[in-house]
Formats: sequence, C-alpha cells, structure tokens
Amino acid sequence: MAKVAKDLGAIEVKRLKEPGYHHVGGVAGLILQVSPGGSKSWLLRIKVGVRRREIGLGAYPGVGLADARSKAQQLRDAVVSGTDPVEQRALARQSIIQAQAEERHMRWTFRRCAEAYITARAPGWRSKKHAAQWAATLERYAYPTIGNLLVRDVTLSHVMTIVEPYWTTKTETMSRLRNRIEMVLDWARVRKYRSDENPARWKGNLDKLLPNRSVVAPVKNHKALPAGQIYEFTKKVRALEGFAARCLEFLVLTGCRSSEGRMATWSEIDFDSATWNVPGERMKNGRPHRVPLCDYAVQILKQLPRIEGSDYVFPGSKPNRPMSDGTLGKRMRSLGVDATPHGFRATFTSWCASSTAHAFEVREMALAHSIGDKTVAAYQRDDLFEKRRLLMNDWANFVATEPSKSANVINIRAR
Repeated sequence: MAKVAKDLGAIEVKRLKEPGYHHVGGVAGLILQVSPGGSKSWLLRIKVGVRRREIGLGAYPGVGLADARSKAQQLRDAVVSGTDPVEQRALARQSIIQAQAEERHMRWTFRRCAEAYITARAPGWRSKKHAAQWAATLERYAYPTIGNLLVRDVTLSHVMTIVEPYWTTKTETMSRLRNRIEMVLDWARVRKYRSDENPARWKGNLDKLLPNRSVVAPVKNHKALPAGQIYEFTKKVRALEGFAARCLEFLVLTGCRSSEGRMATWSEIDFDSATWNVPGERMKNGRPHRVPLCDYAVQILKQLPRIEGSDYVFPGSKPNRPMSDGTLGKRMRSLGVDATPHGFRATFTSWCASSTAHAFEVREMALAHSIGDKTVAAYQRDDLFEKRRLLMNDWANFVATEPSKSANVINIRAR
C-alpha cells in the first residue's frame, strides 16, 4: 500500500517550484509533478492487482488541491471495488471515437459523397465541361432517389430504380450514369463510409439483370460522305460565305474532330511552319497534337476576319464563344447533305485505306488515334509529322480534284 505523505496545504503546494515529483498527502500516491519548464500537473500512482498504474488527474492550478484529492480518492475507491480506472478510461475513449465515427458516417449521404468525389477528381479531368456533365446527370437521375440517402444504405434495388426505366431508351446516358454511381460508391467504401459490395458494379452484378448495351443500343457510326462525293461537297461549301462554311472546309482538310476544329484559337496557329498546335486538354486522348496545314488550309485561315476580343478562329454568335456543333450541322443540312461534320474523318480514312499506300500508322496519327497497346505507344515516340504532312497534302489534292479527271488515277506513292 502506498505511503501517505505529510499533508500539504494549498499555499505549500503553490510554492512548490523544484522540478520533479512531490507527494502532497491526503490520499496515498497523490503527486504534483513539476516540469523543468515550471508547469505543474497531478498524478496518482496506484497498484491495480499486480499492475502499477500512473493516472493523470489534470493540470495545476486548473485542478486545485482539493479537487485532485477528491479525484484520487474516487479512483482508489474504484480500485477497491474491482475496477481498473485505466481500462475504464480506454473503453470510454473508444466509445467516444466510435460515436464520433458513427456521427460522421451518419452525415455522409450519397449526394455529399458525389460532390466530394467530383471536387477531388475534377482537377485531373480534361475540362470543366466534364465535371458539369457529372453533376448534371447525377442531379437529374440519381439524387431524386438516393441523394439524401446515407451512402452506406444504397442498395441494388436503388440502382435498378434509377437505371432500369431508361436503359433501353437512353442507354448511353444510363451507362455513364451507372459508371458514375459505381465510382462514387467505391470512393465511399475506401473512405470507410460504407462496407457492402458495390451495387452499381456491372460485371457479375447488373449484367445479370440488364441487357447488354450493345444489344439495346447498337453503336451508330457518324454518317459520312463517300470519298467520291467530297469534291462536289467542298465545291458547294466554297461558294458559301460565313464562318460555318470555312470551318467545314477546315475540318475536311485537317481530318480533326468537330470540337477540335470549332474551338481552334489563333494562338494555336503557327503560320511560319504551317502547323496547328492543339493542346492536350482539348484532345480526346489528353495529349497535345500537331496538325500539318496544307496550303489551302493556310489560305482559308489567312482570309478569315478576326473578331476583336476573341481568340477563336471560328467564333460563335455569343461573345467570346466558339461556334456550336449545331451551327455546323445546320449548315450541312442546308446543303442537303446526309452526313455529319465528324463523318469527314471516316471519309478521309476510307480514301486513305483504299486509294493510297500511306502507312496505317501515319493515317492513325493524322487522326490522333492511339496506336497499339501501351507497350507499343511507349516506344512510338515519333509523331511521324513530316510523313503526315505528305499525307495531308495528298488528301487536299484529292479533295480539290474532280472525280471525272482522276477516276482512273490512284495515288500509290509509298511514303
């Protein structure tokens, strides 16, 4: 049993300055600890069974002498009754931690998790538009059903309620939505906000309940002009005025995607080298792309007026905005052409494969496609730019030549 020291009074305790341990009496094992820096705190040294315990009772003078003796006596009484105060404190702390964790989890709804996921991932996405699309699809289709539901409570039936009604009519949208719900739930599981399996997973899960998207919504290719009709098309377009007509010509001559052409800026055009440098954030694959410009493409650009306050080559009707895809589609329909601007890429591909000896890799790089698997891509460092310039010049010549004058001539030059 601990030795009971001489009882010290409040004034005597206050005068204790020497660093070390000072027994103050009143309760066996009650000590005032003075640090080298002068701060003071209470300790109770006590034996519980065969284990020695040292229990903190608080800092002095926040806890005064009388309160320290009262706390020490309560702990000694608890030991006599068979309780280990240290273990009791540990259990109490664990309960508090669990309660706090439970409270945190109670606040994590699916909407909150989705918003946190978008905030965390958006900096790595290609554009702000992508983040906006994420938020919009979840807002329209998912949040009405599971937005305010605790993320840990989202089940397969909830996902089916969201996706199944539109699966055959809005297959592409629902497929993207399902994938987004899956990623949010995976994020929540890693964060320990839910523990169950992901109910939005496709393989081995929803694929057993929903028909494959390729069955209910077969991939529809963009309508394209046959290569033999491209001359007549461009002839009609050249006779038209306006940015839309020039943009269509530019798309034909460069083989670029509609969005890449519409959003081209003057700062990307290098007239000295006849090159268009498209930044990675505007490319589908996320990598910068150099486009060789044929003489006629350069001529088109040099003749275009520049709009004050806008850097867009093909400006839209709204200030400092690029031309819309709908504007190009409308111009195509006005010409009675059953094709899309994106379809020019297919026309170019068909011509290149059937009427030239240009290498497959050159054609694919001209279209900014990835070549082979990741291993092949890792070794294919050269973008074959000069070979692509030759290819695009041949394409420009084909586009500008009447079929009747070249029907029996096939360009078979190996590059």
